[in-house]
Amino acid sequence: MKTAIAMIALAFAATGAAAAGDEHSAGHTLLDADEITWAAGPPSLPRGAQMAVLYGDPGAEGLFALRLRLPAGYQIPLHWHPQTEVVTVISGVFHIGMGDAVDPDTARALEAGGFFAFPSGMTHFAFTEVETVVQLNSIGPWAINYVNPEDDPRTAQ
Repeated sequence: MKTAIAMIALAFAATGAAAAGDEHSAGHTLLDADEITWAAGPPSLPRGAQMAVLYGDPGAEGLFALRLRLPAGYQIPLHWHPQTEVVTVISGVFHIGMGDAVDPDTARALEAGGFFAFPSGMTHFAFTEVETVVQLNSIGPWAINYVNPEDDPRTAQ
């Protein structure tokens, strides 16, 4: 009897291990860093960003998690989001500033492990000096609204 139970447990463990390698099995997500697939960033961000959707769909209603890989010297102009934005710095240094004007001297430099959460509608800007990866968690659909319409890469000529 103990042998049969052990074999059943082993079969479930093997099935669970196989499912763990699948990105989205049975309502859960498990990814090792080397399984993350990077693509060009969304057109709503300045060119040069890369993104990887880890969970959910940023374009649909519901919870999502995505990572942004930003090159050195990258800038995100003054903007706001209609949903709360929750961000963790994974690597590099993410400079984040708040207010109604871009003033790099007032930005806070958050290193790997740093974190911020901004409520919907909070105006802010960001930039990098070195390649930086951040993880963004929020409720979709995700949107970015630029304070100055000429800063919006979707309408740039």
